[in-house]
Amino acid sequence: MSAAPLSNLYEAPGPRGVRRNRMLAAAVTATMLAVAVLVYVRFDANQQWSAEKWSPLLRPDVWITFILPGLFGTLKAAVAGIFFATVFGFAFAAARMSEHRRFRIPAAVVVEFFRAVPLLLLIFFAFFGSFVLIGTSISAFTAVVFGLTLYNGSVIAEIIRAGVHNLPKGQAEAAYALGMRKGQVMRLVLLPQAVRTMMPAIVSQCVVLLKDSALGLIVGYDELVDRGLNGIAANFSNVIPAAILIAAIFIAINVALDKLAHWLHENSSGRARPGGGAKPAITELQPAEAL
Repeated sequence: MSAAPLSNLYEAPGPRGVRRNRMLAAAVTATMLAVAVLVYVRFDANQQWSAEKWSPLLRPDVWITFILPGLFGTLKAAVAGIFFATVFGFAFAAARMSEHRRFRIPAAVVVEFFRAVPLLLLIFFAFFGSFVLIGTSISAFTAVVFGLTLYNGSVIAEIIRAGVHNLPKGQAEAAYALGMRKGQVMRLVLLPQAVRTMMPAIVSQCVVLLKDSALGLIVGYDELVDRGLNGIAANFSNVIPAAILIAAIFIAINVALDKLAHWLHENSSGRARPGGGAKPAITELQPAEAL
């Protein structure tokens, strides 16, 4: 039987450490089971598990009226937000890494500002402040996408910038030695590798964006929480079952996105070779096509 792999982060526990960890794991498991039983008993005492509370969730008209329209609204805002946030992230990541101060400093101010402002305030300001700024009120959908784009786009910009900075310096030096210009180095050499490296983090931020779309209910946007939870609960007085169903839908979507992140990362051309070594980074350079 082969020995357990050693970790670079901490030493493998000895026999006493293993016993202690098992005892802690058993205590945590018992506590979680006790909490689960308590929740079940309390919900059962309030008839939250009764058939009349759950049966509306199985009706086709409830899905057509509440759940599916809300799911469509959530996915529509999320897809639009992911697209514009990605474009925003690439543009401002490139600007922050520019050699020119007139691009680098304003981009840094914008990114740091929108990373610091709560998303809820961005959506609220876009919806209620648009009339003061442009003389007309924008739709709830536009306000939600506006907030999702600025906040998550700023985070994606930092993810991409971190990915570029973590690449070996030899990548850029080799590209410059081949006669590439700054823009070509960034576009053809650094950004593709950074995106492949940071793809799990980028998709994880897209998961955050999807969940953040629920904040659209503050401006009356028809999304899954507003239509699926508030709408069903208002008509059937089953808040807990409706909340569990909506949470399960969000979990299913997020798990699918997580699987997509792992698939993209494992199947990208920049992953490690079967022999165990990383794929040589210099193969990213193709002088004939780049020049």
